[in-house]
Amino acid sequence: MHFALLGAVFFCERKRVMIDINLIRTERDLVKENIKKKFQEHKLPLVDEVYDLDIKYREVKQKADDLRSLRNKKSSEIGLLMREGKKDEVEEVKKEVSDFGEKIAALEGEESKLAEEIKKKMMVIPNIIDPSVPIGKNDSENVEIEKFGDPIVPDYEIPYNADICEALDGLDKESAGRTSGNGFYFLTGDIARLHSAMLTYARDFMIERGFTYCLPPFMIRSDVVTGVMSFEEMDAMMYKIEGEDLYLIGTSEHSMIGRFKDQMIKESDLPIALTSYSPCFRKEGGAHGLEERGLYRVHQFEKEEMVVLCKGEDAMEWYNKMWKHTVDFFRSLDVPVRTLECCSGDLADLKVKSCDVEAWSPRQKKYFEVGSCSTLGTAQARRLGIRAKGEKGNYLVATLNNTVVASPRGLIAVLENNYQSDGSIKIPKALQPYMGGMEIIKIK
Repeated sequence: MHFALLGAVFFCERKRVMIDINLIRTERDLVKENIKKKFQEHKLPLVDEVYDLDIKYREVKQKADDLRSLRNKKSSEIGLLMREGKKDEVEEVKKEVSDFGEKIAALEGEESKLAEEIKKKMMVIPNIIDPSVPIGKNDSENVEIEKFGDPIVPDYEIPYNADICEALDGLDKESAGRTSGNGFYFLTGDIARLHSAMLTYARDFMIERGFTYCLPPFMIRSDVVTGVMSFEEMDAMMYKIEGEDLYLIGTSEHSMIGRFKDQMIKESDLPIALTSYSPCFRKEGGAHGLEERGLYRVHQFEKEEMVVLCKGEDAMEWYNKMWKHTVDFFRSLDVPVRTLECCSGDLADLKVKSCDVEAWSPRQKKYFEVGSCSTLGTAQARRLGIRAKGEKGNYLVATLNNTVVASPRGLIAVLENNYQSDGSIKIPKALQPYMGGMEIIKIK
């Protein structure tokens, strides 16, 4: 590989991390304090290790650059000596140039090794969280922000979500167990139709709010996976296609952000606001209690997502717009919701700030998660090489994502909050046009 191209590759690869290397060079204490806020003290040594490796990397690179410059200077002397007929001196200079080439090759090998070590360590150093993020160890310390709608508990019992669906001939988990195993399901009849109506309505809801609708690939390559999420998330969530460099997506955000990998976006095209439908596939390991045995925690579901690429200075404004879209969506379906600020220990490593939208469960008499909104700063763009070309130069864009609705969790919220004492389901007015004008699902 030509040395100039090789150097460009090293530079590019070192960029594919969460934070800028300049933070390690100039503000190590800030990076360490951020790690402490996320309760990841085991990662603290990485900061100094990267700092020391970076010094070595730059020293080796400088030596290689100096030798390249000297080699170029010597190479330019050969023609002059040839014209002067100094053949013996020409051979001596050629030998010097050859020696320089061997030394440069050795330095480039060392440079490559150091760059890879730096990248490996920096890939797991978490992104810098926003100062407004509450400090806490895990999701038990997340902070309620605001409630929307009055949570109501009717004076009659609301059955478990799987029982509601089965009573309406809308769920068959037994057959799904035979075809696919635990964590899968068949939705049938009016329940299946209601499920699809929610997703179609969500699509139109976001289009009306100015988002461009997309249908993305449902499989992505490993370099996109590692660009949009941390290694820990990847191992816990993703299904790999055997014998292929492909993974089933856990959310369409993965494809939608990956779409812009290694692209230079015109600043005039920002912001880019997209909404996308996809099936989603997740391992969903962990708890498997009563709630998990129904439709709450499953390996396959469908989702309408929103994704935004914008200038860094506009990211927080978009963040606040996006979670409000989800609140408005559920309120249009007569579902009370609340927003919950995710604390530092509950934030995935790439995230700058995140909040959950939770729907009211009158059966459980508590809220449960139905969506999550996140701003990731430039972390994904840095990893994937997504930049914008502006008047003052090129820069990394900010990326954000948010759930409009993920079903069947969204379906559970609608079923419970519209469940009638006779076992029927009142269909929210917003969904009735998508159900052929049907106003109620009755037990047959």
